[in-house]
Amino acid sequence: MQEKVLILDFGSQYTQLIARRVRELNIYCEIFPFNNNKYKISDYKALILSGSPYSVRSEDSLKINIDKIRGVLPVLGICYGAQLLAHNSGGLVKASKTREYGRANLQSIDNTNNLFSNIQNSSQVWMSHADTIFKLPPSTKRIASTKDVENAAFQFIGENTFGIQFHPEVYHSSDGKTLLKNFLVDIANINPNWTASSFVDKTIHELKNIIGDESVVLGLSGGVDSSVAAVLLNKAIGNNLYCVFIDNGLLRKNEFDSVLKQYEGMGLNVKGVDAKDKFYSALKNIDDPEKKRKVIGKVFVDVFDEESKKINNVKWLGQGTIYPDVIESISVKGPSATIKSHHNVGGLPDYMKLKVIEPLKMLFKDEVRRVGKELKISDNILKRHPFPGPGLAIRILGDINEEKVKILQDADEIFITELISNNLYDKIWQAGVILLPIKSVGVMGDERTYENCVVLRAVTSTDGMTADWVNLPYEFLQDVSNKIINNVKGINRVVYDISSKPPATIEWE
Repeated sequence: MQEKVLILDFGSQYTQLIARRVRELNIYCEIFPFNNNKYKISDYKALILSGSPYSVRSEDSLKINIDKIRGVLPVLGICYGAQLLAHNSGGLVKASKTREYGRANLQSIDNTNNLFSNIQNSSQVWMSHADTIFKLPPSTKRIASTKDVENAAFQFIGENTFGIQFHPEVYHSSDGKTLLKNFLVDIANINPNWTASSFVDKTIHELKNIIGDESVVLGLSGGVDSSVAAVLLNKAIGNNLYCVFIDNGLLRKNEFDSVLKQYEGMGLNVKGVDAKDKFYSALKNIDDPEKKRKVIGKVFVDVFDEESKKINNVKWLGQGTIYPDVIESISVKGPSATIKSHHNVGGLPDYMKLKVIEPLKMLFKDEVRRVGKELKISDNILKRHPFPGPGLAIRILGDINEEKVKILQDADEIFITELISNNLYDKIWQAGVILLPIKSVGVMGDERTYENCVVLRAVTSTDGMTADWVNLPYEFLQDVSNKIINNVKGINRVVYDISSKPPATIEWE
């Protein structure tokens, strides 16, 4: 039986990163909201308590009865989780005099403690809290401090119950992965055997049992997520999978034809549907980004509803939803904040008589790629940059029309082509061009112009939850700028976005 970890979510935006780090150790984990009672403690080998935007001192603090778990499972409380352990057990949690946020260095580490095995003094950690544990509970011992946080880590004596005030799941914590390995493998004795291969076998088996002899209609985008979802479903149900690729008029240049060609020879039953006019009509005069997303989502649903009615015995809508989509969209797994809505997240309207199947909804992008490699999907698909579900609609700031789409498509094609030809594409997580709703004065051929401005965007990332802008060579940017301005009518200015996520998002809308 697969050994797994339970993560209780108290609303931290970092919760999904905890899951990702755990799975990087080849250990399977599941996230549940703190107030969800559907999990059984006996099904898990360890418990991790997440951070939270709340304070344990407030009247509306998020509480659980930890006493029924302590001593039964190894427990690791992170940030709010540590404060909750301390607060519930007779410790004192108070507001910090100054907000403890950013990098810090561990000191006074108890090197005899298994949690800090192979972690040295001065190891960098990431802090993010406004409260601090002023006094430890009885029957606990301090096992690490920082300059400003005396009780940075502690353990209940005689128990495998630990609290840490920092975030090991964040990349800025240099030995965070080591700490999690110490807790899960050495202390909780979990066998790290969750791999892409085991996920494929388990998922195909589950899909067969869930779907049976019924049919699935799946929306393909040409990207990694939908392609991997399609191959998984195809291996589970074969010819009962019907794939639909919709041309919403918001794809990259010539993408509709190239994507259809891309799936030739993969054994998938794919139908192309030209729905450009429906999307353009629905998006007319809409400039609010959230309204655009919702309109696009509705039209997608309407088109799928129409196509599904042409298929016998179809009961399911397959989607390539992945974990960051869910985490950043709606609080499905806990009270974390909504950042943006997605057309493929959140269920279906009542009139569409289909159930949703999302085989990848608990995977991060890099995990999806590993699964795709296990399924022997071509690198041409697996290495493709992420592309937003709403397409170019959220890269055109303001309202949408065919003229704007064409301008952006032409500029984007030049940018992506040049990245590929200069061997930069595979070094970048995501790249694209944004069309701004402003015009600026220019001079071309001794004539005054008043035309559009576009933004080049290129970032590196591992999971899409955080991202850094790419330091592209000046000569490359100069060349791309010249080619766009000279070849795309309607553009006279090109700028480069040097914002990281956070505080900015990868996309502009």
